[in-house]
Amino acid sequence: MNPTWTFPGAIARRRNVLALVALAAVLNLAGVNAARADARLVQVDVIDRDDGDVLHVWRDHGRPVVAGRPGARYAVRLANNSGERVLAVVAIDGVNVVSGQTASVGQRGYVLEPWQRFEITGWRKSNDEVAAFEFTSLADSYAARTGRSQDVGVIGVAVFREAPKVEVSGAAPPRVADAAKAASPSPMPAPASPIAATVAPGAAEARRDADADAQTRPGTLIAGQLQPRAAERLGTGHGVRESSVVRTVAFERATTQPEQRVQIRYDSLENLVAAGIVPPPRVAATSPHAFPADPARGYVPDPPLR
Repeated sequence: MNPTWTFPGAIARRRNVLALVALAAVLNLAGVNAARADARLVQVDVIDRDDGDVLHVWRDHGRPVVAGRPGARYAVRLANNSGERVLAVVAIDGVNVVSGQTASVGQRGYVLEPWQRFEITGWRKSNDEVAAFEFTSLADSYAARTGRSQDVGVIGVAVFREAPKVEVSGAAPPRVADAAKAASPSPMPAPASPIAATVAPGAAEARRDADADAQTRPGTLIAGQLQPRAAERLGTGHGVRESSVVRTVAFERATTQPEQRVQIRYDSLENLVAAGIVPPPRVAATSPHAFPADPARGYVPDPPLR
């Protein structure tokens, strides 16, 4: 069977699909003792690329949340915890990081070899380059700039196991020309997903909504803790081009639905504190003193002229 590109709806028919294999060795990276968002089939971590730290995972009603630094580059690190190949479909802000489509679990993704780790550092532009992920304002995020701001602030990973390979005697390997022909878009229309069918507001509307939300959370001092005012939500920008080499391979999914789903929300530390997800910083309580200075010498001077 000749491989075909992963278009929405193709997986339901259990066709072979093309995915991306990361050309990276299994790395013993730092952050082994950091809090984890999920540690089952594939471990997912968010890495601050500017300092190399694994972002701490907070919990909002049991759901993982990380705090990003505005302007910082980041990566989504995947670690295959199994001895078999797996496919990870990755979405940022509701957008597939490989194809740029409004995300669906039936789309293209990255193939991880057994026990392999790989860092996804940006929006894939080709088999050789990505546009770096960077935390930015909601209005400047790639999703908002392409009219899809309703899902900004979330990282998603859907993981599939590979179907057992069936050996067919006498079957010839696909020719290069056949593979290139199969890479053309499928003529069969794919069913629209609920997300794709939603009318997304533009960046201007998203900015007004974020500003209105920020107005409802003024800064207050509560029990010696500083509760800051919420700022505009963070999104993921379309940063500078960087080298990231991958190759295209065939992968047939064992199931039509992912065997693991990971969803990690993110926002600025300021906003997570304002939302009550992260404990606010302690501030020293202050009170007036009757005699704050040394005893006065002489008499009361006149106040400065107005």
